[in-house]
Amino acid sequence: MKIRSTTVLGVRHNGEIALGADGQATMDKHVAKSNVRKVRKLHEGKVVTGFAGSTADAFMLLDKFEEKLGGYGGQLRRAAIELAKEWRKDQYLRKLEAMMVVADKDELLIIAGTGDVLEPDFDVAAIGSGAMYAQAAALALKKHAPHLTARQMVEEALHIAADICIYTNHNLMIEQPG
Repeated sequence: MKIRSTTVLGVRHNGEIALGADGQATMDKHVAKSNVRKVRKLHEGKVVTGFAGSTADAFMLLDKFEEKLGGYGGQLRRAAIELAKEWRKDQYLRKLEAMMVVADKDELLIIAGTGDVLEPDFDVAAIGSGAMYAQAAALALKKHAPHLTARQMVEEALHIAADICIYTNHNLMIEQPG
């Protein structure tokens, strides 16, 4: 049985960044848990991360990422690149099935096990089952409702995704880097 879940969305808008996720984990055709915490603050709250994929794998990667942040003085991009390099090269880590969105007050990045560190187009990063729904909604909000804050855009876009994607629910957690 495959555990499916997650919509994680990050938005940078008008000088602020917000990162949020729904709370659903689905096992086969059933909701296994409705309030999974997929967004975390790291590095004394200065960095926020969201994960999609296997929970155990994601926690392993969160630990590794936090280690890299500490080793590189909180430099988000450098820590992300070093994690992606290790993830790609290490025989054990290469088997991990997860993706991450990471952000600090200045940057928003996607880290994938393929060795990619992506700075998303249009300042919208989305991963997981409902990623394309949330991304489309966030892009529309950025274009047609620029008066909203980044946090409001993330919240509304995730609710729209939850209305469409069966692997996404309305139990949201949204964080902003401090």
